[in-house]
Amino acid sequence: MGRNARGWLCSLCLLGSLSAQAGSPVWAIRGEHNTVYLAGSIHLLKASDAALPAAFERAYSHSQTLVMELDLGKLTPRDAAGWILEHGSVPQGSSLRASIGEQRYQRVLAASTQLGLPREELDQFAPWVLGLQLLDLQYGQLGFDPQQGVEEQLERRAKSDRKPTEGLETLAEQLGVLQALSSEDQARFLDLAVSEPAELESETESVVLAWRAGDADKLAALLGEEFKSFPVLYAALVTQRNLRWLPRIEKLLKDKQDYLVVVGALHLVGKGGLLELLRKDGYTPTSMN
Repeated sequence: MGRNARGWLCSLCLLGSLSAQAGSPVWAIRGEHNTVYLAGSIHLLKASDAALPAAFERAYSHSQTLVMELDLGKLTPRDAAGWILEHGSVPQGSSLRASIGEQRYQRVLAASTQLGLPREELDQFAPWVLGLQLLDLQYGQLGFDPQQGVEEQLERRAKSDRKPTEGLETLAEQLGVLQALSSEDQARFLDLAVSEPAELESETESVVLAWRAGDADKLAALLGEEFKSFPVLYAALVTQRNLRWLPRIEKLLKDKQDYLVVVGALHLVGKGGLLELLRKDGYTPTSMN
């Protein structure tokens, strides 16, 4: 089932951050008695480029609790693998070929063979699972590693510091976003995972550079149109999750301790982004740059 089931989750999050137009990686939001630091992240990084921007250090050191999309401190690979086996397998009596059609199946078969994915796994799982798995394998071959990503780095540090960690959503809520897509939209998601793999490395490295620099124009020029051709996926991965997370973040702002909340960068910006939603509710996010 791939090298690390948790890596699939990080691939899902990276897809969400590729189109980000973040002007800053970390924002400070003042509550009545505390501060919530809201950070946009890249969830897969190369070991040679894993140092985090300085704003993360300041926000982490000022916070008493680390909050992530998923509480990685309490999630094991067995948890993810078990959920995927239960909810992401092809229904009995069906097949991947039948669900996505012969032309798509042959494309996926060629891509999976090139990436070393066993044929039995190709035929076992639903299209959304294979999309995550193929993305994970591609990023792995290019040296992008979830262990070097922002959340994994911060989670390891929090564990060492005995700093509490929390999650904005459960494993079932996160993976259920893709499971709930229609059959055709799942097939389109799988198309994204096998399209133009040769360009993946240069595009992702450009995104990481723009993210570090907070270069909104560059990010928009690179991949700002990515989700406009697939609004159903954007709504499921970004807009709807933001609306679910907003009450939780605003509850943190009524606490007395400070929090660092880390989410994929695309969740922060644009129409329906967390920064816009918080401003509408009367908060004033301030860039830490």
